[in-house]
Amino acid sequence: MKIDHTDFILKHHKTMQPTPATAPQVKPYGGVFSIIVVSVLITALMLVMTLTHLDEMTRLATGAAFILAAALGFAAFRSFRIHKRQSREMELMNAVLEGSRAARMITQSADNIVYYNRKFELLCRGVGAPGYATLVRLFQNNDEALAHFNALADKAHRGLTDSIELFSKYEDQERWLMVTAQPVVGYVGYIHWRIDDVTQKYTLDRAIRQEREKLIDFTDNAPVGFFSVNEQGRFIFANATFARWLGEDIRALLEHGFLHTYLEEPPKNTRPYDLTEESKPRQVAEIRMKGTAGKTFLASINQVVVEEPDGRVRTRAVVHDLTSEREMRRALKASEDRFQRFFEEAPLGIILINNEGVIGDCNNTFSSILKTPVDKIEGQTLDQYIHEDFRGVVLGALERMENGKQMEAPLEVALVVDGRKIETQMHARRFKESESTVLHFIDVTEQKSLEVQFVQSQKMQAIGQLAGGVAHDFNNLLTAMIGFCDLLLLRHKPGDPSFGDLMQIKQNSNRAANLVRQLLAFSRQQTLRPKVQDITDILIEVSHLMRRLIGANMELDLVHGADLGLVKVDEGQMEQVLINLAVNARDAMDGGGALTIETENFTNRKPRELISEELPAGHWIMIKVSDTGCGIPKDNMTRIFEPFFTTKGVGEGTGLGLATVYGIIRQTGGYLDVKSVVDEGTSFILYLPKATEAEEEEAGNEVVIEDETKDLTGTERILLVEDEDAVRTFSQRALSNKGYEVLTADSGEAALTLMEELENKYLDLIITDVVMPNMDGPTLVQRIRQDSPKLKIIFISGYTEDKLKDYMGENIWFLPKPFTLKQLAAKVKDVLDE
Repeated sequence: MKIDHTDFILKHHKTMQPTPATAPQVKPYGGVFSIIVVSVLITALMLVMTLTHLDEMTRLATGAAFILAAALGFAAFRSFRIHKRQSREMELMNAVLEGSRAARMITQSADNIVYYNRKFELLCRGVGAPGYATLVRLFQNNDEALAHFNALADKAHRGLTDSIELFSKYEDQERWLMVTAQPVVGYVGYIHWRIDDVTQKYTLDRAIRQEREKLIDFTDNAPVGFFSVNEQGRFIFANATFARWLGEDIRALLEHGFLHTYLEEPPKNTRPYDLTEESKPRQVAEIRMKGTAGKTFLASINQVVVEEPDGRVRTRAVVHDLTSEREMRRALKASEDRFQRFFEEAPLGIILINNEGVIGDCNNTFSSILKTPVDKIEGQTLDQYIHEDFRGVVLGALERMENGKQMEAPLEVALVVDGRKIETQMHARRFKESESTVLHFIDVTEQKSLEVQFVQSQKMQAIGQLAGGVAHDFNNLLTAMIGFCDLLLLRHKPGDPSFGDLMQIKQNSNRAANLVRQLLAFSRQQTLRPKVQDITDILIEVSHLMRRLIGANMELDLVHGADLGLVKVDEGQMEQVLINLAVNARDAMDGGGALTIETENFTNRKPRELISEELPAGHWIMIKVSDTGCGIPKDNMTRIFEPFFTTKGVGEGTGLGLATVYGIIRQTGGYLDVKSVVDEGTSFILYLPKATEAEEEEAGNEVVIEDETKDLTGTERILLVEDEDAVRTFSQRALSNKGYEVLTADSGEAALTLMEELENKYLDLIITDVVMPNMDGPTLVQRIRQDSPKLKIIFISGYTEDKLKDYMGENIWFLPKPFTLKQLAAKVKDVLDE
């Protein structure tokens, strides 16, 4: 008999609490029944004992009472049997529901819980108290699942049974639940809920589905074709690759396609599923297949024929498109050729070495770097081409790469071939799962040379700035020294006891001024006055001085080139260059030898490498100064033009001679080269740019003004602004002695204040220093010229005129320090007379 547990629970739910089913409880019906039975038996016994003593009527009454007692006993016994049966049903129901693998719950129409089992209690643990609201809470973080659950509950309230799989995510717990809602027949609004955790099943199904999809995707997109035909030769399976090769839709192929239809030359007198005339269980053949629109391709087919006992046939075939394979081979060959071109034509050297360091392959660039044929390099060990100073570093890096560590940064490595050192940058990479290592070499010899030149340039620039600053300060001091000497010489004429001392002071001051000019020359900050000159005339003019400088025990030979072009140079500076080179040659020959100076026209169509730079293509006048001295060691060749570098003893040289030569030549626009052999001699080669036709024409039009003795006196009003007291005092006295009215100020601010306090603000000339604290000379001039725009200005400075090129203009002149009294007076007179 089928027991309706739900119906039973609902019949008795008023006496039950909504708690999980438990073990059978103690039932009170057995004790009550025992008392009733004993009472009936006692009553019956008493009646039997008294029947014999009663009359007829009394016996009738007593019989009726006995019957009533018997009826009551029977009723009690029947009630006991009913309750016992219900108790057994309750125990059975509890056992069934508790043994269920699913969580169970029964709710009323108001969704109040009537019953739930232990599984449901476990389902709700950590979410809330067992009940309908807790079940809903399981889906509150999934709007779609919650909507499906509400729809399921609504259907159940309308009397429909349904089930649905829903995803639940509460806090960190994720699971899939199969929720079933079943209305209880005969009880309106009561719903029996069953909740099964199907997470494992869902995960397994999804994994199987994914694997199946992967298999299908793999099969369809495999680089080979698959097909199977039946005994009629009809396709019952084909993958997408095979269908694509045929140009057919896969569905059409399976519905209407027959194997022999797609063979360009089907085998004769064979079965519909055979590929060859020899009907073997295994058939391998290269067959040309045809598809739609006459498309054909050569295929290699490996087919197995399986014959079933019932006569059915199934083939299993694997197809290779030989057309694609051959195209791939051609593409591979083209790729190999392309790689070979890249390898051979790469702008960097590439070699391949094995674990023993033997070079297995190298490209033409590496061969060019070493200037060695490829066949001479291959088969040699790498270490023989690595300079000994770098060999340990390179071999250590390669050993680390063999142990699995890649080289993170390139190495600076010097290669050596036949004693020739080549600076390179080496990159290395070891092939995976291979015993070969590829090395890339970039020739950085020229780059290293440029870096050295740049560093040298920076150093020269820094020293040049220092020299310029020193020269400025010295020029201020020398201006005062020379100036006051001139003032004293005005009072101490020749024959005066002090005249000789004063001349010594002036001569040594002029020597100091000459040293300052050399500082400015080497730093290329000297003001040049270039003119178009014939270098032969300059050589002849300076040769007399050079003969006295080198001494009688040395020969001086001048070799003048024919039809020499003209050059645009500062004559005085060129004389300084030649004198410095002659002195340098004299010291190198130390006691005897020959100094030869040669000139010639020189033209180069391509750039030419010199000792420290590159001579651009052009037309040049070359001056070669050669001696037969001790020569210059190779280690010193790169330093000879550095200022203050000398190999002479203390007190024998300043180290500025060649630096000055280099500075003047470069400032003139020329270039300098050196060639030397130890114990044989040295040649300094000067390249001066040949003057253009326009420069020569301009020089021919210049009018030479004869120098006549001028009257340097005047009465004009001059404002002198100079922050150096000594220079200001000397200049004021010198100009006052010439009759000028001189106003002085020690700064730009003081000059402006002086001008504001003067009633007569008229000035004929301003003489001002350039570099002064706070307000400099150009700023002062700009302020004063706001009221007097035509006012004449003379800038005086220890720096060169080039430093003032941004401030020079109309009615502005420049007088470099140091200057003499006569130079100052002459400059003032010339400016005022214009």
